[in-house]
Amino acid sequence: MFIRTESFSQYIRQYPVVSTLIALNVVIYLLSLLPFIGDPIRNFGVGSNYMIAQGEYWRLVTPMFLHAGIMHLLFNMFSLFIFGPELEKVAGKARFLTVYFLAGIFGDIATFFVYDSSYLHVGASGAIFGIFGAFGALVYYTKKMLPQLRQIILPIIVLSVVMTFIGPNINAAAHIAGLVVGFLIGLSIFHPKRIISWRKPKLKVVQKR
Repeated sequence: MFIRTESFSQYIRQYPVVSTLIALNVVIYLLSLLPFIGDPIRNFGVGSNYMIAQGEYWRLVTPMFLHAGIMHLLFNMFSLFIFGPELEKVAGKARFLTVYFLAGIFGDIATFFVYDSSYLHVGASGAIFGIFGAFGALVYYTKKMLPQLRQIILPIIVLSVVMTFIGPNINAAAHIAGLVVGFLIGLSIFHPKRIISWRKPKLKVVQKR
């Protein structure tokens, strides 16, 4: 399920939302390395609790597109590359974006309330954890029908949460909030009644002459 076998062009064509998000993160990271414009980009977008308290609310969104280093970027984009396509496929583009952005935003909101005003943060990990949470909701509804999904997703979620609390310089508030928000949205997206409504055949109205 999470083994990517598509060619580059197939991947972009089949998963345009995930592909666009990865491209945006990579391009913004590369721009942030350039002289003269790199510092303004980072200063404008970094998640600063102090500046958010001063009314710069865009900083609840922009940190999702900034990363602290190449390994930070690669880890998050690899996770998005592997796990994002399946969620985009089963949930649809709009629902995927809802999970991704709301998980990331609420992760940044949680960061604002949990940490002090000097706290600075960047990274898409809150949104990535939202993807894990949405899959957790899918597992909740399909644990008997899709045991393979459960065997894959639950260890990943557990391991990710454990690493959140034992790794250095990790924004635990964003991770946990993103996971919870993704799960809650997933409960709505993948509710059996809603799934049935997606699959109902559309009736064609034929006008009689």
